[in-house]
Amino acid sequence: MTSPYAHHAARRPEGLDAARPPWDIGRPQPALLALARNGALCGRVLDIGCGTGEHTLMAAAVGLDATGIDLAAGALRIAGQKARERGLTARFLRHDALRVGELGELFDTVLDSLVLHALDAADRAVYLDAVRSVLRPEGKLFVLGYSDRHTGQPAVPHKLSRSDITSCFTDGWVLESVQPTVCASNLHADGVAAWLITCTRI
Repeated sequence: MTSPYAHHAARRPEGLDAARPPWDIGRPQPALLALARNGALCGRVLDIGCGTGEHTLMAAAVGLDATGIDLAAGALRIAGQKARERGLTARFLRHDALRVGELGELFDTVLDSLVLHALDAADRAVYLDAVRSVLRPEGKLFVLGYSDRHTGQPAVPHKLSRSDITSCFTDGWVLESVQPTVCASNLHADGVAAWLITCTRI
């Protein structure tokens, strides 16, 4: 099965440094950082597609038990180095997002920064079933994804519409909110129009 990370790499805008994708901004995405500061994250936190670890470390910094998973071994090494430099305790695992259920663990909060939007409809269903299997009942899933509202240049792939989002979260989920926001980017000075999606696992 194709990993969600491959979609990003395959469709990266021409001319972009392959070693630093546009979403690797060296800090948490503002929309997700606001969640941490507002106390919306709780318990055991799983950061899916963690990359170089900013959101995992964000959760660790507010005292939460934080785990990040990704398939990119190099990114995970950087994440571990950041944790050591910042004196934070976090766990980083090389694992496929589509097979997250194989972790055999339960979490209270799941973070998804730009993973769901990169999947096709079939893989979205597989992915969300796997995510649901590792979330405790009443656990929260927060998703940040590019929006079809984005019209700036350079163009971005994998833009989600509200109807795309609604179709993803049917059985087993309560779609709590879909909020317009901006995803910071090292390629777009004004960021990328995005959605912040909040769901509760039934």
